[in-house]
Amino acid sequence: VQLVESGGGSVEAGGSLRLSCEPSGGSFNSHAMGWFRQASGKERELVAAVAAASNGGRTWYKDSVRGRFTVSRDDSKSIMWLQMNSLKLEDTAMYYCATARGITIAALKANSLDAVGRGTLVSVSS
Repeated sequence: VQLVESGGGSVEAGGSLRLSCEPSGGSFNSHAMGWFRQASGKERELVAAVAAASNGGRTWYKDSVRGRFTVSRDDSKSIMWLQMNSLKLEDTAMYYCATARGITIAALKANSLDAVGRGTLVSVSS
């Protein structure tokens, strides 16, 4: 399965963006899903994740985005979103969606991934 992200762009601090992730062929219904980001000069980090429905569909957020970002998925449409509100300068990064090797968020945290998209750029300015 190939993953395609969309929705990135440039926004002023305090603004909002909504990222989308869809598979190109196949589906990701049986996988936990997540959003990673990589800022210039930094390592890629997991910022939000949602377990497969068969694992309860619970969500997880990195501390720095909790309360501002919301991850959701609609398995009937094979799509995942990341709603980003109150964006900060430090949210500037390339954002990637990924499927886990399995149904749990733990797999994403362990970087056990099945597929990773090419990314969409989010740029936050003052």
